[in-house]
Formats: sequence, structure tokens, C-alpha cells
Amino acid sequence: MNTILVTGSEGKLGRFVVNDLAEAGYRVIGTDNRPAQGGRRYSRYVQANLTDLGEVYGIAAEADAIVHLAAVPNPINFSPERIFHNNMMSTYNVMEAASKLGIKRVVAGSSESAYGFCWAKHPFAPDYLPVDEAHPLLPQESYGLSKGLNELTGDMFARRTGMELFMLRFSLIVAPEEYEREIGYFADTARHHRILWSYVDARDAASACRLALTAPLPRADEACRLGITASDLLSGTDLQSLAAQYYPQLPLPEKTPGALVSNKRAGEVLNWHPAYSWRDAASAK
Repeated sequence: MNTILVTGSEGKLGRFVVNDLAEAGYRVIGTDNRPAQGGRRYSRYVQANLTDLGEVYGIAAEADAIVHLAAVPNPINFSPERIFHNNMMSTYNVMEAASKLGIKRVVAGSSESAYGFCWAKHPFAPDYLPVDEAHPLLPQESYGLSKGLNELTGDMFARRTGMELFMLRFSLIVAPEEYEREIGYFADTARHHRILWSYVDARDAASACRLALTAPLPRADEACRLGITASDLLSGTDLQSLAAQYYPQLPLPEKTPGALVSNKRAGEVLNWHPAYSWRDAASAK
């Protein structure tokens, strides 16, 4: 496995994934729907529309594996139907092309938004804490819906073709420069309760993508879902106080976790453990 296609390579996470893979010795082909900027260690870059299956075939033909990150990243800036169409068709096309080209391993970006808490028109509490991969997906908008359905699309390709798929449910992705610029924003408890104060450093998210390219797949008949999230909270308030204030009806486990969204399975399956925290940047100021 030498050549990795990274879709969405010009995005917030994509640029870290490209450089992390290049640093690890991979040849990286990048693709996005906009011109390439500087600072990415591409072997080759192709501007493309991934909702066009023919274009996906052409780009993926040289790849040994794919890290698929291309997506409309939230439900804010585009119409619901555009978000749904883009996110669903680009993912289907990537997996369809991979299956026909004999590409065995695909790592795809899913989202914690698939649970439904973040963008819910009618806010609701989790069924239990900490939230893990077994929690029901209950989205109320097209972005979270597209992410959950993309996971089911991965299951279909795993069953049909034996493709090895990891679906990484990223929490809010934070780039290092954002810590320095907006420490007060990250410590604001009330602002982040609808994402359960979860986040992940872009560098840690990139390393999870790299590890998922070679990790053994737990099951051959479905995509492997993994929560990729930090081991601490995006809040200056302690976990017990937050849980008591916002979710008093939900008991915490006897062994209190470090966060309210679990990354335990990612640690077990990928041997992935986040190395970065917003608190490090806060203490350095």
C-alpha cells in the first residue's frame, strides 16, 4: 500500500491528513472541488467533482487505498438537498469506484453529528453517558442524516464486495492555530453543550486516518464505526458538574470517563490515543 487518495484534501482536516501520510512515507494524491493551496505535500493534485462517478474512477485508478473526507461539513451554508446529495453521492461514488478498481481499504469521515444532538431542531438528551458507537443515530437534518446513511452504504459494500471500511465519527475538529486565536471560545461551557463538549485536534484526527489504513478490521461483513474524539472536554468546567447541570437524569458510570463521548473503541481497534488538548494551548498563554 503505497499510494493513498485523499478526498477533501484542501479542507481543515484534509491538509493535516495529506502531510501526516506524506511524513509516514506514502505517496499522496489529493482531490477537492477547489484549486490547491500551498502547504500540502501532494505527489499529485486533481480538482474534481466527486458526485460525477466518471471523475472518481479517473482519480482513484492509481490508488491503493482511499481516505474519503470530502463533504459539505455542516448544515449551515447550503440547502438541505444540496448537502444530502453531495455527501451521499460522493461517498457512494468513492466506494463504487473502489470496489470496481479492486481497492480493498477505504477510510471515510463520518461525524458525531450522526447522533443528532448537535443540530437538532428539537433538542434531546443522549440515552446514556458516555455516548459510544452503539448509541442510536437520531438526526433531524440532512447533514447528520447523510453521515449515518453513508455508514450504511459502507456496510453494503462490505457485504457485497468484501471491502474493508472504517467510518470515523469525528467530533468537532480543531486546528492548532484555532487554539491560540480563540481560547475563550473553547472554554465557554454553555456554547458546546449540544456537542457534549467533545472535540478532536486535527493532528490527532489525521493520525487516526493513517492508523485505520492498516489496522485489522474487527468484522468482515460491516464497516467499522469508531468515535474519534479527545479524552477531555471542551470546557473549563469539570465533567461531573456538567453532567449534573445538563443531564441530571443520566447516571455516570462508576469509573468516571474523561469525556462524555467515548474514544475507547478507537483505542482498542486502532491503538489510537489522542496526544493533543486545548488545555495545553490554554496553559501556554
